[in-house]
Amino acid sequence: MNRLTTVIVLLLVSISAFAQVDGNYNYSIGIRAYNMAQMPQILQQTNTDDYTNMWLNGGIIRFNDNQMAFRISGHYLYKRDFTFNNQCDNCESAKGSLSDYAIKLGFEKNFNYSVIQPYFAADFGFKANNFRGNIQPANTTVKFPYSASASKRGAVFGPVLGLKINVVRQISIFAESSIDFYYSYERQETVLNDAASTRTFAKYSKFESLLNPVSVGLQIHLVGKN
Repeated sequence: MNRLTTVIVLLLVSISAFAQVDGNYNYSIGIRAYNMAQMPQILQQTNTDDYTNMWLNGGIIRFNDNQMAFRISGHYLYKRDFTFNNQCDNCESAKGSLSDYAIKLGFEKNFNYSVIQPYFAADFGFKANNFRGNIQPANTTVKFPYSASASKRGAVFGPVLGLKINVVRQISIFAESSIDFYYSYERQETVLNDAASTRTFAKYSKFESLLNPVSVGLQIHLVGKN
């Protein structure tokens, strides 16, 4: 019985020593290996509930301060071939290039320092989204095809729930789920492919909520605390 008690105590001590890996380092750098995210609406896009899969498109820097950490994160996406239905499913087909990027500042709080660490975070920042392409009406006898460009710039706030697994002392795998509340200023410009090259321009302010179901990446913890 005494031997069993001794083994249990030693095991708990060793786990506790290993569990402090995240809190014992001044900062961490990480890369988002995979991210599934909902993009802002483009023009009168109908399939706004679709998700975009992104690979190796973002990073994060994390500064530790006891159980609270400050974080800087960002991502960049460029898709040369992006298609969607515009106005209605059978009205128009849009095809072009899409870019989306964001930079955020925030804080993160671990609920514990065990090998498996759940955490909560909140990020504030700037987000931009751009589309440039061509629109083809379904009924070409009624309307001319036209080119379109749309850009959004605005503020974004996102609460985050995450989980980290400390694989070894200086390396963690993390997974996050978040929702972005995005308030943007939007500019839309269209040019008809008719003889007059008729041009239209519109401006909007818009609020959107964008779900990011899963983001998975790797963090490396650097500079141990004295």
